[in-house]
Amino acid sequence: MSLGKKASKKTRNAEIVIPDKLYFRIGEVAGLCRLPAYVLRFWETEFPQLKPIKSSTGQRMYRKRDVESVVRIKRLLYEDGFTIAGARVQLREENKSERNQTALPFPVNPALSVAHLRNELQQILHILSARH
Repeated sequence: MSLGKKASKKTRNAEIVIPDKLYFRIGEVAGLCRLPAYVLRFWETEFPQLKPIKSSTGQRMYRKRDVESVVRIKRLLYEDGFTIAGARVQLREENKSERNQTALPFPVNPALSVAHLRNELQQILHILSARH
């Protein structure tokens, strides 16, 4: 594939703008992502992250998070050249790293800070009791 075709393909996929809605029908998602609906239904069986709810009439209702997952899956498969199994592993790793948050900067020795806090509170109590 020539460089010009690759560049135009990437800019076309980068143009996907997800409207600010609560739910999307499968046809809307297919249109947004330029994919056939049967591909989305297949991906639901292959990627556990993709779980649209079904309405009372049985229609698939994708949330914005689901649509973002579809866009990410499409990029991994079509642009980055991942296999379905490889994309599944990549998404799992990305989700794992998102869950691993950095720890809050708590003191190294909490017993010292509790003792310090207790001392500060006793001083405040002493100041307040001296006023009466």
